[in-house]
Amino acid sequence: MAEALESASEQNWQDDVFRVLKQHDVKHIVYVPDAGHSTAIRLAEADNEIQSVVLTTEEEGIGYLAGAWLGGERGALLLQSSGVGNCINTLALQVCARFPLLMVVTMRGDWAEFNGWQNPMGQATEKSLNLMGVLTWRADEPQDVAPLLHGAATMAFNGDAATALLLGQRLIGEKKWVK
Repeated sequence: MAEALESASEQNWQDDVFRVLKQHDVKHIVYVPDAGHSTAIRLAEADNEIQSVVLTTEEEGIGYLAGAWLGGERGALLLQSSGVGNCINTLALQVCARFPLLMVVTMRGDWAEFNGWQNPMGQATEKSLNLMGVLTWRADEPQDVAPLLHGAATMAFNGDAATALLLGQRLIGEKKWVK
């Protein structure tokens, strides 16, 4: 019974990510494939009103979203914390051009991480984003996802700010090596 409740709760926050992006009129969702974002990615791919774009590397998404903004449309970058490291230099584009940049980051190198290679960037993600002028919030409970993402989207799209919601590994669930 508890497992069924946990699964329903997990699904609700994942649906919330897509629902809040739609409520904020996001027309472009760009991403490097990630299991933590799989629901939002699947829903974006099925939605005819959204351009769903698979990236080769995360920093490409920042330039893509700058172009979407210049074209009068809103977008969001879905990425994993390890991909934040790839974006640090490219975040200067947002600092100089002051366009809305909304990121949703699934955390690795966080609680119960099995892969030691994820730890350095996972531990540095929020501080790195803050040093580049990105406003950050962290969700570790399912009920926090929708209101925090709404606030981040509001600040990005109404204030031409760079914002990121960090989805903690406790929220996503413990990952294990599969043989």
